Amino acid sequence: MVQNLPSEPEFEQAYKELASTLENSTLFEKKPEFRKALQVVSVPERVIQFRVVWEDDKGQVQINRGFRVQFNSALGPYKGGLRFHPTVNLSILKFLGFEQIFKNALTGLNMGGGKGGSDFDPKGKTDNEIRRFCVAFMTELSKHIGADTDVPAGDIGVTGREIGFMFGQYKKLRNQWEGVLTGKGGSWGGSLIRPEATGYGVVYYVEHMIKYASGGKETFAGKRVAISGSGNVAQYAALKVIELGGSVVSLSDSQGALVLNGEEGSFTVEEINAIAEIKVERKQISEIATTAAFSSKFKYIPGARPWTNITGRIDVALPSATQNEVSGDEAKALIAAGCKFLAEGSNMGSTQEAIDVFEAHRDANPGAAALWYAPGKAANAGGVAVSGLEMAQNSARVNWTREEVDSRLKKIMEDCFNNGLATAQEYVTPAEGVLPSLVAGSNIAGFTKVAEAMKDQGDWW
Repeated sequence: MVQNLPSEPEFEQAYKELASTLENSTLFEKKPEFRKALQVVSVPERVIQFRVVWEDDKGQVQINRGFRVQFNSALGPYKGGLRFHPTVNLSILKFLGFEQIFKNALTGLNMGGGKGGSDFDPKGKTDNEIRRFCVAFMTELSKHIGADTDVPAGDIGVTGREIGFMFGQYKKLRNQWEGVLTGKGGSWGGSLIRPEATGYGVVYYVEHMIKYASGGKETFAGKRVAISGSGNVAQYAALKVIELGGSVVSLSDSQGALVLNGEEGSFTVEEINAIAEIKVERKQISEIATTAAFSSKFKYIPGARPWTNITGRIDVALPSATQNEVSGDEAKALIAAGCKFLAEGSNMGSTQEAIDVFEAHRDANPGAAALWYAPGKAANAGGVAVSGLEMAQNSARVNWTREEVDSRLKKIMEDCFNNGLATAQEYVTPAEGVLPSLVAGSNIAGFTKVAEAMKDQGDWW
């Protein structure tokens, strides 16, 4: 058992989720020495915590906390996002960094795992306040990162604007241009398809789930897809679903859910773009939900998530907002609504109770009748995958076309699915006709790759 503080519930949840799937497989039977690897990998290599002092527009000094958890570098430089949100604390960042280790391993790219951020809230701040905060934050963080050491990216609260401010300060301090951050502007080192990558990637992953479960007979065409969130992940997942012939029946934000009235229809590309525009302005969905263009077609439920508020069947669910956004009761409601595929666009989008419900249902039902669950560390790996591709382009001083990046993303998501599937079939034998556990397969595949690299490097033996 990992030695951990009781004040780190999110990290404890992430650790237990991984450890339980390893214990319930034949991995430790076949390779008992890997128990030691689990103990080692669950402790970060380094945790950096610092104060961030900046000045608001009134000339008043403000203080925030900054963090970087450099969790594991066995496969490459630490890689993981920066989150600016008032809820940020060490437990959340350790959970995210721990998940990031195995997610990055599943991409097949040479990236370690890390995560960072601050309890700074960009909402309600002016551009100048955000710039001053980013300059102060990077002034300290720059001492600990580099293109071959640690390459942060964006996350909640960190858009291309914040990446630009931080990159500019890093360049001034270090007097060098290097691919130290990903999610950069397209004209100065960014990769095409990076904003779309996580949303596109989760849909590409589910495409393979649908194809495998149906024996190649079904696609997204005609599927009703429930999506939570309204940020980049949700927006681009929704657009890709529509492109592939599916119907999007919900979006949401932290204040409430916007769901389709009735059992027919879908969000349109124009409606999703309208929501994207208000999100750029850091406004809530509620501000657009009451307009004539939306109120006749959708209903807005304040303080709710979409899962229990959708009329008619749900074929696919894509939690794409934040952690623990699907509860055990909501998991049961999704099954009752006919949902057959759930893939996390967010990190740890389902509570452990919900995962237990999904896995018990899959174990008890043949493929066509079961809900098949895909964890975030596999399903939403597209974002960090294209970040890795951005690192490669920066190192070679080249820019790939949109088509080339998208083709590589599709291949990475296919490999990610096939790796988790094959590993589950090797280490967790389901009953006849039952779909393999993608959560077990993905956990074991990511863990064993990292553990073997750590052993080769002398981190455990």
